[in-house]
Amino acid sequence: MRERCFLTGCDVNTEWMLPWFLKNYFKHNKTPIVFADFGVSDATRAWIYQVSGVQDMFEVQKQSKGGWFYKPQAMYSAKYKEVCWLDTDIQILGDMSSIFDHLEDNKLGMIEDKPWSKQSGEKWHNSGVVAMRDKPIILGEWINACRQTKDRGDQEVLHTILNQSPMKRLSHITDLPNKYNWLRLQIERGDDSSEKLAMHWTGFKGKDMIRKLMYNE
Repeated sequence: MRERCFLTGCDVNTEWMLPWFLKNYFKHNKTPIVFADFGVSDATRAWIYQVSGVQDMFEVQKQSKGGWFYKPQAMYSAKYKEVCWLDTDIQILGDMSSIFDHLEDNKLGMIEDKPWSKQSGEKWHNSGVVAMRDKPIILGEWINACRQTKDRGDQEVLHTILNQSPMKRLSHITDLPNKYNWLRLQIERGDDSSEKLAMHWTGFKGKDMIRKLMYNE
């Protein structure tokens, strides 16, 4: 098993962001990045193999629940001791490799979703960036729940699992510094930092911003 990698993935609906994402990633990072194919087009698959610069690529076994529900399975399938997932709607602004310094055994490393925590009155973690060492027990629970859920996204599925008991979140999640996953809603609400390494352009408004960034490059 190899030492560490960053991991991303997408399907045909979101593959338009991939070249932009990888361009920003390689501008600042030397850690190998691996791609999980959730169902991209033949043209994108060929591009990934030939010119994208990714270290490796693998397909995730298809199931009735598609899209981002494949994320925890992709993390499990990556053949590296340490893995950090990155959503493709994240604008990489710096070297992310120090995120691995924060990992704890048998825990997922995640960043608090501060806007959702404030809005809901309970702690949330954002699943756009998820780091781990080996295969934490909670990852298997997350995979199984994603296959059965009626929730709208993988983040909601994990939140439901972590809320099963008061100690579940403390036992299975390591809080990582906010700079590794700065959220669009934070910016909109006046919370910014010059130290952020990853700007996460979430939601429809975020995708519009990505289109503008791509157009202005």
